[in-house]
Amino acid sequence: MKKMTKKSLAIALTGAMCLALVGCGGGSKETKAETKAAETSAADETKAAEEGAVDLNALTLDEITEKAKAEGEVVSVGMPDEWADWGSLWQAMSDTYGISHNDTDMSSSEELQMFATEGKNGTKDIGDVGYGFAGQAVSEDLVQGYKTSYWDNVPDWAKGEDGKWMVAYTGVTTFLVNTEQVDNVPTSWQDIREGDYKVALGPLTGGNAQAAFIASAYAFGGDMNNLEPAFEFWTELAEAGRINTLDITQANFENGEIAVGVVWSFTGIPYSKNIEQYKMTAVVPSDGSLQNGYASVINKYAPHPHAAALTRETMFSDEGQTYLALAGAIPTREDFVVADEYADQVISKEDIAGAVLISDAEAYSAACETAKTRWEEEIAPLLVQ
Repeated sequence: MKKMTKKSLAIALTGAMCLALVGCGGGSKETKAETKAAETSAADETKAAEEGAVDLNALTLDEITEKAKAEGEVVSVGMPDEWADWGSLWQAMSDTYGISHNDTDMSSSEELQMFATEGKNGTKDIGDVGYGFAGQAVSEDLVQGYKTSYWDNVPDWAKGEDGKWMVAYTGVTTFLVNTEQVDNVPTSWQDIREGDYKVALGPLTGGNAQAAFIASAYAFGGDMNNLEPAFEFWTELAEAGRINTLDITQANFENGEIAVGVVWSFTGIPYSKNIEQYKMTAVVPSDGSLQNGYASVINKYAPHPHAAALTRETMFSDEGQTYLALAGAIPTREDFVVADEYADQVISKEDIAGAVLISDAEAYSAACETAKTRWEEEIAPLLVQ
């Protein structure tokens, strides 16, 4: 027998009470009050559904799983197969739960803009946005919460109130270099400054480029509160014609149009494995690297909210955290330990020893906004398109 939802149960109770009143030719004040309460409950459930306010946190994991299977589909934005090996996650959702998937790749700002533009007519369920965009997602009321069963094992900096965003993984700033086009592989930002490399970091509206920009500030004596060294550095490169304005997609590396790109480890390492046309290497810069994550956000008006919640649940499972580790990411769950068989295939603590962990979403968001705004004002006009 199919389990009744709260809404259908409330409606059924209302109907039963009305029949009882007809049969008795009236009813007590208590009975009338109960009827009114049931009607109000049913109305509240309907209103909540219309507003997209699904209370995922009120459901058990079994209930979410059952409803997700019934939905049968999850639609993502900014979560393509090659990014952090989301492909393995989507395959697991299909194999384990029979849930199909499709994605539209876009930047963090574009993801949130889509949520906002579509509003109650939302067509997307879940996205993956830069840490600096988490606050925007909440302040603009674009997302709904789901805390996952692993909530208590996720550090406070990696989760928003009621699970309106959760960071399943972090990565470190990485130079992805085509060794067939570059003789001397740069291992620091200082190497890039002193060399003749042309560098791609992607559009400053995206989380990748903003993080790369801030990382370079640390290399030259700055930090999130002092980005001047980064502006000086990138202005130098722009004036010398050494900024590659292409986006840091795998395709642009594959076709040889990017020789040096600044990416996250969870894209740089998969790219280096996937690209067959050239020999690639991924290097963590020795003098300026951030350890930072991307936040999972569930659209407030997701057409498949339960499938979105189950997707997040799977991200934080041992299986999901293993996929992320093997893709060059650092899993966020504090109780997770990668299996011994994979120990030599994942980033070690030594690899990230010098990276600056970003754990203040508000401060980081402010730094990203400054980087984006001033880049458009000061550096973009210098770029040769």
